[in-house]
Amino acid sequence: MTENAFEAISGADGSCPILFLCDHASNALPPGGLGLDPALLSTHIAHDIGAASVTRALGRAYGAAAVLGAWSRLLIDLNRGADDPTLVMKLSDGSIVPGNRDADAAEVARRIAAFHAPYHAAIDAELDRIGPDAVLVSMHSFTPAWKGHPRPWEVGVLYDRDVRLAAPLMERLAQAGFTVGDNEPYTGALEGDTLWRHGTMRGLPHVLIEMRQDLVGDDKQAQGFAVRLKPILDAALSDMHS
Repeated sequence: MTENAFEAISGADGSCPILFLCDHASNALPPGGLGLDPALLSTHIAHDIGAASVTRALGRAYGAAAVLGAWSRLLIDLNRGADDPTLVMKLSDGSIVPGNRDADAAEVARRIAAFHAPYHAAIDAELDRIGPDAVLVSMHSFTPAWKGHPRPWEVGVLYDRDVRLAAPLMERLAQAGFTVGDNEPYTGALEGDTLWRHGTMRGLPHVLIEMRQDLVGDDKQAQGFAVRLKPILDAALSDMHS
């Protein structure tokens, strides 16, 4: 099962220092779908809409490696520490997840071993390969509204303590005309999450980019967003090194 826990994309020649990540790339679930209404699998509770397409497009554009989760966040949330109580959600945005309702410690441990641990091991392996010059860029997306309130941000830039890449990226996004969320609509200060584990703990520059889903909702939009984002990210990376 572990060979199916993630999707790994190799860089063109292995020389690009960027590693792209997409924790919530997939809406796939095991047979039975955790007892959910199949219609829910196309919504934001199952995956980050558009994020995988943008990740793959940026990986191709840079010739960079990428690691993407192969299963829905409803099965296990790869962007949480193994001891986080929200690792396996019993309720997501008002929808009960029947297949998680009775998930005991043994079942959670099984999912960690089968899905969570292999994903993070793959990231560690890529970072070991790239070496000390590695830069982590994690792609996520968020809903245009939450609990009836529109979200004004088009892009959110999330970070914890390390702003080497986050600060110039926010500035360059604003210059390009985006309405930018500074640690909005979520905070990046989440101990145990993917970038904390692989960025903060290794001392590597890193950033989490949140895209509003109405800007990346279909493949054409996602491809266009990646094209628009690349020169902005190029400039921010240059600023970081200057």
